[in-house]
Amino acid sequence: MKDENDIKMIAKTNFGLEELLSQELQRLGAKNVEIHNRAVSFVGDKGFMYKANLCCRVALRILVPFKTFKVSDEKSLYVGMQSINWEDYMDISDTIAIDTVLSSDLFTHSQYISQKAKDAIVDQFRAKHGERPSVDLDKPTLRINLHIVGDTCTVALDSSGESLHKRGYRDKTNLAPINEVLAAGLVLLTGWDKRTNFIDPMCGSGTILIEAALIANNIPAGYFREEFGFQRWNKFLPYDEELWNTIFDSAVNKITNHEQKILGGELSPNVAKKAKENIKFAKVDDIVSIKNVDMKDFEVPPGRGVVVINPPYGERMDKDDIDELYKMMGDTFKKNFSGYDCWILSSNMEAFKQVGLRPSRKIQLYNGPLECRFMKFEMYQGTKKVHKLEGRAEKK
Repeated sequence: MKDENDIKMIAKTNFGLEELLSQELQRLGAKNVEIHNRAVSFVGDKGFMYKANLCCRVALRILVPFKTFKVSDEKSLYVGMQSINWEDYMDISDTIAIDTVLSSDLFTHSQYISQKAKDAIVDQFRAKHGERPSVDLDKPTLRINLHIVGDTCTVALDSSGESLHKRGYRDKTNLAPINEVLAAGLVLLTGWDKRTNFIDPMCGSGTILIEAALIANNIPAGYFREEFGFQRWNKFLPYDEELWNTIFDSAVNKITNHEQKILGGELSPNVAKKAKENIKFAKVDDIVSIKNVDMKDFEVPPGRGVVVINPPYGERMDKDDIDELYKMMGDTFKKNFSGYDCWILSSNMEAFKQVGLRPSRKIQLYNGPLECRFMKFEMYQGTKKVHKLEGRAEKK
């Protein structure tokens, strides 16, 4: 049965993380959850929109679509945008920004389409009032999202504002840091039980380790954010501060305090120092520790655990150096990581061969524009043959 407070929403994500996002939304209480390409649609009320923004680890944006129309050229786009009564959503004093995503042969430049859509909105206000709202690309009152697929344009409001990967805990980064949403996705894809050891022996600025700590202790992904887009809304789904405080307090009350070992290693002293600062800033320095050490010298705690590495992919490295690095990773896994599930994310398929181990899983993901594989290498205690025989014995 449909509730009159129900709102249809779309959560955007990275390719390969859709199933994880669907599971997250269902756990939080979303209804009518459906998986799409790089997105998951669902239904919930205003409070759930707040909760999804605060708690979803692998969502990039939470959009609220409210109008769909057909387009054939830029004129029909302009007419379609003018058919919306924008005073239902904003005042002249409000500011706007428009993001356009194109999956259509009709248009080639998303920025140009954003410009035409903006013209339609401001022209409507100017015709009625002789004044027009302004554009603010950084912190607009309304961030409007256009998605054109073929000849269909969907107009949505972006309730997140800045992308949700901007958690608010990281201000010290080295070159090519990994996006927080992808980092959280990697941790979740491993199936880590949140109790055994978690290690990133090439941790860079510490993002994967921080996301693991947030997951392990149920700290909301958006806990450190200063604001979300919906907090600036005053006409459409106007911001309800009391409701937001209730949602926020409820999520914070679910934070746990476990004592698992989350460990990082980083070869560069400067980068290791930045990672430690990020970890402190994220308030997880009590459970995450980092050492300035080469991976092959990393002291691995005995027992079981999960290793996740996002090593260099080789864009800035000599081929011999990158081959040597990946060979070292494989050798170190065999020598030091007995009993661990070891995962590597990389776009370099040739370098993967140098690891010298057979992966038990391969997951296709993207790190920015780079198509990657997230590969799992199981480091059995003793030989694999013995492990299989023990497994058979247990099943009897």
